[in-house]
Amino acid sequence: MRLNRNSLRIGLLSLVAPAFLTAGASFAATAAPAATQKGETFVIGTDAPPLAAVASFSVEITNIYAIDTKTGAKQELLSGPQTVDFARFNGLQTLLDINQVPVGTYNQIEVDIAQPSLGYLMTSAGNPPSIQYITPTLTTNTITKDLASELVVAAGEPVGIRMDFDLHKSILVSGGQITSTVDPTFNIGVVRPTAPGAYIDQFDTAVTGTDATNQSFTVQGPHGRFWTILTTSGTVWDGGVTFGQLNTNTIVEVSGTLQRATSTITADEIGVLSQNGFYAAGQNTFVTSSSGTATSFDLYVRALLPASGTGETGVKLGQIASIDLTGTEKYFVRWSGSRLPESISSLIFNPKAMVPGQSIAIGGPLSGASNADDVSTKRVVLREWGYVGTVVKDTVNVDKDTFQIKVDGFAGQLIPQTVDVYLTGRTAFRYGYSGIRTIHGGDLVRIVGLLLEDPNNGNTVLLGKYVDALD
Repeated sequence: MRLNRNSLRIGLLSLVAPAFLTAGASFAATAAPAATQKGETFVIGTDAPPLAAVASFSVEITNIYAIDTKTGAKQELLSGPQTVDFARFNGLQTLLDINQVPVGTYNQIEVDIAQPSLGYLMTSAGNPPSIQYITPTLTTNTITKDLASELVVAAGEPVGIRMDFDLHKSILVSGGQITSTVDPTFNIGVVRPTAPGAYIDQFDTAVTGTDATNQSFTVQGPHGRFWTILTTSGTVWDGGVTFGQLNTNTIVEVSGTLQRATSTITADEIGVLSQNGFYAAGQNTFVTSSSGTATSFDLYVRALLPASGTGETGVKLGQIASIDLTGTEKYFVRWSGSRLPESISSLIFNPKAMVPGQSIAIGGPLSGASNADDVSTKRVVLREWGYVGTVVKDTVNVDKDTFQIKVDGFAGQLIPQTVDVYLTGRTAFRYGYSGIRTIHGGDLVRIVGLLLEDPNNGNTVLLGKYVDALD
């Protein structure tokens, strides 16, 4: 499978690892009219690559404080407690929150966490994988980090912090086996809203209203906060959807940048995940097929709207749901920052090209999701995700922009075969890499992109958007 180097435009430049707080940002900056001026801060969340077969590591984030150690001032950056799966995103970034804090200079961050849960994948020959959970012991509930660069909050100037949760260093291992002890390890730094570290890769949310005059729409995000999504003539709409087709049953995935105006995002790309009020997203863990065509697949659910616990759906976060396919579903490819040509999309993702390990979202009517066995699927969307692995020696081909990796971690349990990596002329190289010539056999890398099956030879292929050095 050979790609035209100019066929795909890469539009994202963001986070470093799987998004830690199911989101990643909270910011903006305006002056309060009171005597004490305030500016808004944002928190970018991510985590490092998943360890072994770790499928999820969730905790309740109870507080995130910005601290001025010189004066003792301590300001909350989080609107309220939020349970976050640190392993939901891998190489992508999403939105968490926005908050106002008093103008000032802060040189330390404190994060308080509670109620940890660790899920790992169990596999056995010939059987669908299952997820097992344990309640680990935290070595500490409070993590305090000094900032290398101070967090300076000023009226009219947004600023934020980026938090990198390192699963590899946090989950303790003995004799190659996961223990029940977690030593939470964070890397925390300051970012500006225009920096790559503040870009929003994936913000999945439901439309609550539209404004045709201004070509904008509102959505509801974390803590019930409403956000305005601005579209422009340059906004890419996936799957042939247009602004006029948005309604209150539409669930979208937004990529874009936060604006200085509070709670506003300018969208680079909008993908529709559902037009019927329900969606679930996660990893494809097992495919049942007949004559080479998938008749059902198992979805490890990492994201869900409406959220579980409402009593409205039988599909649950953190569990594996069996999704039946009737052949009437519509298939789409979500490649942020660029629309894939329909000719390519039809070849690389359809019922004949579903493989374990793919990041997939399904959409359908809420009424059909009351029981996990009765989900009625209308849309199936292939999405980007980050795959960690080791570069196979003697496979780096500079002329063809290809190499091979052996995937490890959670996804490696689903993808035992060697994977062909294909790059484009706009693949972004991050965290130490400057191009394919800097990649060597034996390197530990993360490829953020689309996992596909090559229709020509049946090989598993990764179309790389980002290539991250992890050594």
